Amino acid sequence: MNTNQTSGGALRKACVLLSACLIAVANPLAFTGPAVAIPTLGRALEGSSLELAWISNAFMLAFGSCLMAAGALADTFGRKKIFLCGACALCIVSAALAFSPNLFTADLLRAAQGVASALAFSGVMAALAQEFTGPGAIRAFSVVGTSFGIGLAFGPISSGLMIAIFGWRSIFFLAAVLAGAAFLLGTGVVRESRDPDAAGLDWKGAVSFTAALAFLTNGILVAPAAGWLATPVIVSLAGALLLGAVFVLVETSARRPMLDLSLFRIPRFVAVQLLAAAPAYAFVVLLVLLPIRLVGINGMSELKVGWIMMALCGPLLVLPLIAGLLTRWFSSAALCGTGLMLSACGLLWLGRWAGGEAGPALIAPLLLIGIGISLPWGLMDGLALSVVPRERAGMATGIFNTTRVAGEGIALAMVNALLVALLIPRFDSLLPEAPSSASAAAQRLAGGDLAGANAALNASSPEALTAIYQSVFSLLLDVLSAIAAITAIVIFIALRGAGRTAELTRSSNP
Repeated sequence: MNTNQTSGGALRKACVLLSACLIAVANPLAFTGPAVAIPTLGRALEGSSLELAWISNAFMLAFGSCLMAAGALADTFGRKKIFLCGACALCIVSAALAFSPNLFTADLLRAAQGVASALAFSGVMAALAQEFTGPGAIRAFSVVGTSFGIGLAFGPISSGLMIAIFGWRSIFFLAAVLAGAAFLLGTGVVRESRDPDAAGLDWKGAVSFTAALAFLTNGILVAPAAGWLATPVIVSLAGALLLGAVFVLVETSARRPMLDLSLFRIPRFVAVQLLAAAPAYAFVVLLVLLPIRLVGINGMSELKVGWIMMALCGPLLVLPLIAGLLTRWFSSAALCGTGLMLSACGLLWLGRWAGGEAGPALIAPLLLIGIGISLPWGLMDGLALSVVPRERAGMATGIFNTTRVAGEGIALAMVNALLVALLIPRFDSLLPEAPSSASAAAQRLAGGDLAGANAALNASSPEALTAIYQSVFSLLLDVLSAIAAITAIVIFIALRGAGRTAELTRSSNP
């Protein structure tokens, strides 16, 4: 009987782990799938270029800004309950996205999808932590991390295949199926647990933080077309600044804040937050920008683009684990700095690709970027814990994940705004008497709508617009490469003593 009970418990834990893996695969699919389909969505659904940009940003910002709040809800009301609510909502909202009548509705549903993903992910990860301890926990969470990499790597190709066979609406059903399977499995195997000392959700902090991110992103996206001194831009940025100040005030006065801002007094902790944000502009933005270019500008099929993106995402399946092994011989600072420098070189190399066939000139730099980003990717979570005292590890992890995911949303908005800002002067020279047409054309072209941009200018040709886009895209990649290189140097210098910090932390906490 004891043997049966032991085997039954092991099977139940394995099923809990499988539930977590299903959610871990669904989340990156929910992000990368629509990225491949953005040019198609722009042609199929009515709406503005700004609404098209929110297809990616709405999900990332909602997911990133709600992660810590979802974790607090799970601790207070029950990890299983929050996980099942999130998985069920993710399934329903993902399916509803397939029936979006326009871009505005799709944007709202994408935000709801991000909230549901945060609830499901935070709930199941907290439940998983109750099932596995010690070395078993390390193995379990590494499996979940690998699952996330699988979703990231195969998201573009699976979405491209489904678009080619069933049309763009089908890509949303894949996340719905995975979330539904996680819900059905988790209902029977996940045990309910709560934190008896939980103080509830910091509603004021959660609302002010989310609203500040939304105002900031909207201001960044609107500015290139409207101008930085336009009233909507000033209102959005001023609102972000005001709400950010409110958030800081709330968190510094709360008894149990959502974010312990005192951690930012630790220099190496700040460096780790910079490391968390680095993949956003050295890797994640390409998951959106590159499919837009290849499909909308270069005219490749979604399926072909999916295969091409495997070169960028494929290294994440293996190299993060290898990076962990390499720490036996190399410091984390050296590995992270080297990885980001490789990504910087890959971005610079990718900027030299002038279009045409998807040969080595395109695949090789993508592979180099993927290899480079995989090195810090496998070390970031451990570094987030190593630079703070053990008793503050939970808070440190929450801040790190929030910085990483919310930073990706902000980076997408900033890079899109920069792309539009770089395109507008090129079109102003073509139509000096109609600057509004130049702005509209830049917005359309940045969203991969080559025909719409050509129609807005009414004085050019698709070939000329393609040449303009490619030159601006190259300049944009040069900027991202420079940022990645500078970040690599800063992180290498700041983290050189991180290993010693971890040793001191462990020795002071026997």
